[in-house]
Amino acid sequence: MVSILLGNEGNIKRVYSPEVMQQLEKEAGLDSTIIIPSDRIAEYQAITEQADYLFTTWGMPMLTEKEIEDLFPRLKAVFYAAGSVKGFATPFLNRGIQVFSAWGANAVPVAEYTVAQILLANKGFFQAAAHNSRGEIAEARKFNNCFSGNYKCKVGIIGAGMIGKLVIQLLKSYELKVLVFDPFLSDESATQLGVSKCSLAQLFTECQTITNHLANNPQTVGMLNYDLFSLMQSNSTFINTGRGAQIVEDDLVRILSENPNITALLDVTDPEPSVDGHAFYSLPNAFLTPHIAGSMGNEVVRMSQFMLDEFRLLRSGGQVKYQVTLKMLETMA
Repeated sequence: MVSILLGNEGNIKRVYSPEVMQQLEKEAGLDSTIIIPSDRIAEYQAITEQADYLFTTWGMPMLTEKEIEDLFPRLKAVFYAAGSVKGFATPFLNRGIQVFSAWGANAVPVAEYTVAQILLANKGFFQAAAHNSRGEIAEARKFNNCFSGNYKCKVGIIGAGMIGKLVIQLLKSYELKVLVFDPFLSDESATQLGVSKCSLAQLFTECQTITNHLANNPQTVGMLNYDLFSLMQSNSTFINTGRGAQIVEDDLVRILSENPNITALLDVTDPEPSVDGHAFYSLPNAFLTPHIAGSMGNEVVRMSQFMLDEFRLLRSGGQVKYQVTLKMLETMA
């Protein structure tokens, strides 16, 4: 059995900890001293031709089926220690090679980050803090009685995929009312999650805080527009840790300008970052962060640990958790 590492050396060493590397050497036949650069795979063909398993992370290249056939004739599986595999997975799956992704690991920090923002947003933290930090004490104190707080507050979840479901589970520690829009969520699953299914219009109308976790595909581009944003309550908050393309940004700018008591917390934009001079930078009720919701710091190691665990399940004949199929790619982020 032979396993290889493929990708940018910096990314590989950042995501695959020495402990994970050691276990892969012991259990998967990995030579951790060799990291094959994504843009020079052909130079390592003598090694790739012997590979049974490929371990990688951010920066995995898009290869054609012919390139895969030539470079990886023995390959059984790709273990991607990162999130979305949409950029490279299809040719591997078409060749009958299994693909596994650590999207579950990457979902954890996004969900944790989102829950933290929800709890703070429900108390008016963001606008109150902005005013208070500028010495506008009277303006800041106005927010004390404008927000509902977290007791019985309605929170709207757009998209109940892995991240959306994890947000819902983490919110169970709090006495919130959770509304969900997701056409793929069954009534039975909604009951099990303890949430109420609703339309997008109802969600935007009733919820104090709304968070987007839609899958990133052509059907969701521009799905969140002025018709929906205009339904938001005064002093409500919109959070986006999903994808910027799902938002009609001019429409969001318009509603933030029309109603300065609506808040937008944006960890993603389209393009990312927003272009110089974009209205998001000057609107006092728009708060931008540089795509920090996902795995960062020590959190990235969780992704390689997930892939090590998945490899172990595959080799032992156990029930794998994070295998990707062609069908799943249609709706995955």
